[in-house]
Amino acid sequence: MAENYEDPAGSTQMFRAFVETPQVETQSNVSVHRAGSGGGRSGMIVIGAVVALAVVAVVVWLAVK
Repeated sequence: MAENYEDPAGSTQMFRAFVETPQVETQSNVSVHRAGSGGGRSGMIVIGAVVALAVVAVVVWLAVK
């Protein structure tokens, strides 16, 4: 190893200070995020159901024709 080795990540003390800083997160931000991700999932289910219904309708229409 080189004699004048320098830590490429910077100062270890600065990194430790960064890691040890408390993460402040409010409960309202968490609940909004959860509600937003759940809303997207239910929206995808609705879209999937509509597409499946359209495919079934086309198959039935072609079978009757």
